[in-house]
Amino acid sequence: MPPTEQLEIETKYDVDESASLPALRDLPGVARVSRPVKLELEAVYFDTAGLDLAANKVTLRRRTGGEDDGWHVKFPRSNGERLEVHHPLGRAVRKVPVAVVRSVRVHVREQELVPVVALNTKRVVHRVLDEAGEVLAEFADDRVTATVEGGEPESWREWEVELVNGDHAFLAAAGELLRSAGAQPAVGPSKLARALGDRVPPPESLELPKKPRTSDVFRAYAGAQVQAIRERDPEVRRDVPDSIHKFRVATRRLRSALATYRPVVDRAAGHLIRVELKWLAGELGAARDAEVQREHFAAEVAEQPVELVMGRVAGRIDDHLRGVYKAGLAGALAALETERYFRLLEALDELIAKPPLTDDDRKAAKQVPDLLHHDRRRLRKAVRRAESAETSAELDHELHEVRKAAKRLRYAAESAVPVLGDDAASLAARAEEVQEVLGEHQDSVVSRDLLRQLAVEVYLEGGNSFTFGRLHAAEELRGTRSRDAFFALWPTLEAR
Repeated sequence: MPPTEQLEIETKYDVDESASLPALRDLPGVARVSRPVKLELEAVYFDTAGLDLAANKVTLRRRTGGEDDGWHVKFPRSNGERLEVHHPLGRAVRKVPVAVVRSVRVHVREQELVPVVALNTKRVVHRVLDEAGEVLAEFADDRVTATVEGGEPESWREWEVELVNGDHAFLAAAGELLRSAGAQPAVGPSKLARALGDRVPPPESLELPKKPRTSDVFRAYAGAQVQAIRERDPEVRRDVPDSIHKFRVATRRLRSALATYRPVVDRAAGHLIRVELKWLAGELGAARDAEVQREHFAAEVAEQPVELVMGRVAGRIDDHLRGVYKAGLAGALAALETERYFRLLEALDELIAKPPLTDDDRKAAKQVPDLLHHDRRRLRKAVRRAESAETSAELDHELHEVRKAAKRLRYAAESAVPVLGDDAASLAARAEEVQEVLGEHQDSVVSRDLLRQLAVEVYLEGGNSFTFGRLHAAEELRGTRSRDAFFALWPTLEAR
């Protein structure tokens, strides 16, 4: 049975043992309150010995006694929301199933997951419904006993409100009602957090000081990319749409930062990490490229006149790219289970905690403009090489190099925005224009190669390859237009 997902939006309140639950019927939109349901929940939370999951605000538990028995993994989202992934209960009790371990591998790597907290919750659930019979929210009156491994039991009472079909305004109204009955916002975001208390390692602070040095700017930007990798890894494993793209972007931004900030970050140490990030991006590349092409060709074939689509063109392209995506995703998932990936994650942790700095670390306001100037000059050189290209193949290659240089400049400028403000933001926007125009060109080059391959296959099978040739011509036109658009755009960007 595959895992299921749901977005959890809830608030928790501490309350005295003697408090009485207020009249939930008084909440706006509530037509009736269902009969209370009594449950006794047993949950065991697992983590590493160093509480790496808790430090990253991720929880993993095995729970029984409710309507959702199973292994639950919760990932933090924005605005206090959490994504809850349910895995089947299975037979394992003291050992976390492999499928569940993989979902948190980016945080635990090869470490063993062990029980850290046991929770016993005596719960009374009240569901509030609107006039149509839809459940707006569930109110839980919980009496909790938590036992940390090796510690003494601790008990408390809390009220919990979880949205089902209600909105945030309803959640706010519920909070006001509960506070009027003597409840106070919970001391921790979860029962586990309360049980663990100050045992959880504090997160690394990446806030820039008022007068940052260049190393501070690097660390803040690089830290954000490392955090993005931690967030995207579980999404890639669940095959969330666009997750591979976001994962690759984070690796590319980090590679780019290590190159731009070479005067400050030790070149040799940075080079080793850049090599590994390039490997990782390559492992993700096949699936991502197939994902982009599937979307593009589905639209392009649909735009063709019906009478000019000869044979099963859309299906043939989609079947091929679906196979490429499936194989690429399998390769990416295999890479995420390798020791090489784990060592890279450890290197990234060390990079943020203790960046290998050189002696040339100066005030960011003075040094960062020089770094941007270097990347701008690198882009100009790439453009000059493209302008001097003598063959179409050479031009395609050089324009791809221009795009990569523009991307590096864009990322560098984005990292500098906290220090240089609007000037850096404007530079990033101009570089992004180049990147997008030449992205169309590169996509057309890759698409033409694919269309030629499929046309040959169809021809050798005795089929009609006319439409593939027509699509190839359309891609060639797309490449020409994007190339011309770039050469028309470039002088205007240089003038700004």
